[in-house]
Amino acid sequence: MTDKSLWTKEQEIDFFMKSLQIAAPEKLFYRTNDKKYYAYWPKTYADAKSTLQSRNAFIGAYTEKWSQKLLKDIAKDLKAFAVRKMICEELELTNSSPADVAICKTDSVVQKPTDILAIFEVKMSIVWNWELLKNNSKYELKSLGDYRTHQGNPGLLRSDSMLKAIGKSISVRIASLHSAKIPIIVLGNTPISKSYHAKIDNLKSYGIIQGFWSLNPAPLDNNGESLKATKRNGFLRLDTYSDFKSATLNLLKEDMRFFGGMKPKNELGKFIEIANKEDSYEKKAEKFLNLLGESNGK
Repeated sequence: MTDKSLWTKEQEIDFFMKSLQIAAPEKLFYRTNDKKYYAYWPKTYADAKSTLQSRNAFIGAYTEKWSQKLLKDIAKDLKAFAVRKMICEELELTNSSPADVAICKTDSVVQKPTDILAIFEVKMSIVWNWELLKNNSKYELKSLGDYRTHQGNPGLLRSDSMLKAIGKSISVRIASLHSAKIPIIVLGNTPISKSYHAKIDNLKSYGIIQGFWSLNPAPLDNNGESLKATKRNGFLRLDTYSDFKSATLNLLKEDMRFFGGMKPKNELGKFIEIANKEDSYEKKAEKFLNLLGESNGK
């Protein structure tokens, strides 16, 4: 298959035009006192402002479907499926809080942990500012600038989006030991703020989340320089579909296992001594993790 586009301005135009077929402009745009429609309040706007909540459901559904479409062909390479709104009660992924998209061995919405290959949480939103114009009976969109020009924090630049993604990932990790082999990736379309660089790298190092990946190669206008990666790659900006596909497939090829706990050194030493009797690195690791799991009440 030919290379696909990741997130661009064209995706945002597509989102608004499709959404305007089923929703009034007031559900998708802020309306100024002089009856202009903006995706975000411009930084220069000083009049009374309101908070727009109604767009969240529309952009959430759109970006989940868009991410699922990107992942479908990757899943095919694994003889698997990209499933949206995946439910797994054992991992506390329920009807009210499902996985946004998951790669699974079957195409069912309800899954067993052993059939889940990866979980993707989608934290994307509108990145650029847009003005909605009406020309006769047709709508047009005018780009007003990237997120540096408006008053909103989109996507992964929002602290609440980051905290929700982290909280949900931790909930999955501690819900069941069966989550130990399932990678969790957060998909976004912006960089992350500097205050989260070390936190995200630590979450990756600890194995709780395998990465925060931005699928927007150029979030700033005029070739503005944006974050490519944090120090330990907890955050990555993937610039092509090929990059995204390779990163996903390489991650899923790894036979990884999450482990965590706080044990006395004496107990850990015993585990290491027993595991060291095995005759390969893989078997040593497997023995050590099994001992650790048994001690944690597996």
